Amino acid sequence: MAHLRACLVLSLLVGLVVLGAWASPGAALEEADRLFLVGEKAFDDGLYPLSRRMLERFVERFPSERRAGEATLLLGKARLSQGAGEAALEAFKKAESFQPPPGKPGELRFWEAEAFYRLKRFSDARTAYSDVIAGGAAGPRVADALYGLGWSELEAKRREPAAAAFQRLVSEFPDHALAPTATIQLARTFIELKRAEDAQGVLQAFVTKNPEHKLAPEARYWQARARLAAGQTDQGVTDLRAFAKANPTSELAPAARRAVLDTLMKDGRKSELADEYTALMSQKPVSPDGLYDAGAIAERLGRSRDAETARARLRREFPEHPLTGRTSLQSAQAAFTKNAFREAATLARAAAKSPEDAVRGEAFLLVGESEMKLKRPAQALPAFQAAGDTAGLEPALHFRALAGSGLALEEQRQWTQAAKYYDEVAEKSPDKTLAAWARTRKAAVAANIKPAPKAGGKSEKR
Repeated sequence: MAHLRACLVLSLLVGLVVLGAWASPGAALEEADRLFLVGEKAFDDGLYPLSRRMLERFVERFPSERRAGEATLLLGKARLSQGAGEAALEAFKKAESFQPPPGKPGELRFWEAEAFYRLKRFSDARTAYSDVIAGGAAGPRVADALYGLGWSELEAKRREPAAAAFQRLVSEFPDHALAPTATIQLARTFIELKRAEDAQGVLQAFVTKNPEHKLAPEARYWQARARLAAGQTDQGVTDLRAFAKANPTSELAPAARRAVLDTLMKDGRKSELADEYTALMSQKPVSPDGLYDAGAIAERLGRSRDAETARARLRREFPEHPLTGRTSLQSAQAAFTKNAFREAATLARAAAKSPEDAVRGEAFLLVGESEMKLKRPAQALPAFQAAGDTAGLEPALHFRALAGSGLALEEQRQWTQAAKYYDEVAEKSPDKTLAAWARTRKAAVAANIKPAPKAGGKSEKR
């Protein structure tokens, strides 16, 4: 329905644009009215590219029109909605020149602050948000400015001022739409400041007042984390377990289970860890996070067979999940160190299906190295090349992959191609040892490279 409504609105607005293009001045809307109306309505309906075009035409053609200031402010907001922070800021600065300034008290300065924040100019954003707040309760944007100020302070790693901003918003504007989110962020900041009891206080007040609010589960999660931070370990663990059970699909459920496991491992509570392993393995529906955690628990308990059982299920039931890739890579690395190269190659190939570039690249590299240990250079070469082509792979691993490609080609007596890889490693690798090795290998294969045939001569068969 929302999409249909947007299409209908767009059709109407385009109709107005076309109408204005051929209608006589006395018929239909004047051009200024038409441009402003289309720009305003398009903005209200989220059609920001159209809104921006119409408003830019308006302010260019009618700079002295009575709505020019309002149009300039709205133009800045349309640009900001498109992610054009610098262009938005330019419009807001221009809007300041109008007398009186457009918008409600503090509104123009607030949008400047928003633009500064989007541009990561957090010091300027703090100043602008503070100006809005200093304008007093008469300004309708004070609560929004407090929220923005809190986040700006966090970006600057100034947690105490951030907490003060969020706390003032919660205290002075308890019914504001941003108050619940600010409450959560205030509690998280208190935890980081090691003020766990203060965090529990604000969260308890929120949950008591709003037990059915959509953020109440998240508040309960952070309340449990605050209890752990305050040393109330048993209660914190109990609350986190209850949260994970009551909200199995929440994006915080894996973090809750992980916090429980970390706490149990830290305290060495082996019997509870064993119970946790059993619970995770019998969980219905089973989750990739649960199987991953079960493997970690079994590993911690020294139960290697149980750890592999959990990881095998993870690979079988969730082959494309990021955690599967990480687990498979870890298992492959362990197998490689035990000289179990066939197993390492198999597990690394499973890890190479990961959607994460870093995991996928390292997995391809391990496939190549395992195949070389198995004396199968033809199978190793494409794996090394895939690793070398993986975006974002660490430089050390990237050059190991290039070196592996050279070695696989050398083993197949493809001397010229091997030399090219060795040249690149020798010239560009930050690892001096690897670069020196590449120079040695280049010298070794050079003797096998026959000179290029003279013009008109016959090519030599290699």
